[in-house]
Amino acid sequence: MRKIISVLVLLSLAASSLAVPPTSVPRRSPEFVINQSSGKTLLLSAFSGKVVVIEFLFIASPHCLRVAQTLNRLEQELGPRGLQSIAVAFPAPGSDANGPLVTYIVHDLKLTYPMGYSDSTSVDKYLERGRTDVLNIPQVVVIDRSGMIRAQSGAKPGDPKLEDESFLRNLLDPLLKENPPSGSAAPLATTAKAR
Repeated sequence: MRKIISVLVLLSLAASSLAVPPTSVPRRSPEFVINQSSGKTLLLSAFSGKVVVIEFLFIASPHCLRVAQTLNRLEQELGPRGLQSIAVAFPAPGSDANGPLVTYIVHDLKLTYPMGYSDSTSVDKYLERGRTDVLNIPQVVVIDRSGMIRAQSGAKPGDPKLEDESFLRNLLDPLLKENPPSGSAAPLATTAKAR
């Protein structure tokens, strides 16, 4: 009986996952507001013209923190070529992501790139994550110089290899060599706003 129930559950999960349209890549990156521990906000558009790698993470996840350290190494090495790493903490169920916690992580990991926080609803909207989609963390998003999301981990059809340093390096190298299309407007506003 347990096997039959297990099979029925698996079939219903498979059917429901087919009903949810997959997140499309490439797609234009929407604007995203990052709360900083200073109380100010930073817009994703402040990094227009750069290749951006965003990690959406849970502060209490050791795996997420390892990926943050990977992005720190890449930022130090590839930042002069136009890479911008960003970390955005958001609350895991039953937890919090706020300024003091973010400050602690930045200092503890010695991060050299911006880290802020957001709420789960804003993160889900940015990632185009549906209510029935399984949340895999961290979520890594790669945006090219023209503001197009070129790769995304987690969800469907996400690529968990984006959490691997070698794979990420190979993906970033050609993107860093690209120039934004001339004469076309960037998809995001180009100024940061403070609150």
